[in-house]
Amino acid sequence: MSSTQLDALKSVCDQVQAVCTSQGIRKNGPIPLPTKRLRVPIMKAPSGQGTSTWAKFEMRIHKRLFEIIANERSMHLIMKIQIPESVLVEIELM
Repeated sequence: MSSTQLDALKSVCDQVQAVCTSQGIRKNGPIPLPTKRLRVPIMKAPSGQGTSTWAKFEMRIHKRLFEIIANERSMHLIMKIQIPESVLVEIELM
């Protein structure tokens, strides 16, 4: 799971943990992965004249990893969780 909004990501992680504990599923996680920081420096003066002062903007992408060993019924419950639009979820079945 990844998101730019940490609160939304934490709420989804809590929901997944609640489903896993209610179903008795073995899980590892949420494992926090390194936060990706996208930095954009922009020169304040649009003409390039004057002092070179810069405005710096940053977007942080937070990631969490779950390893879940589950059966078909419990995976169905996990997939029914309400996920906000700001959270990206990738599921790999092995």
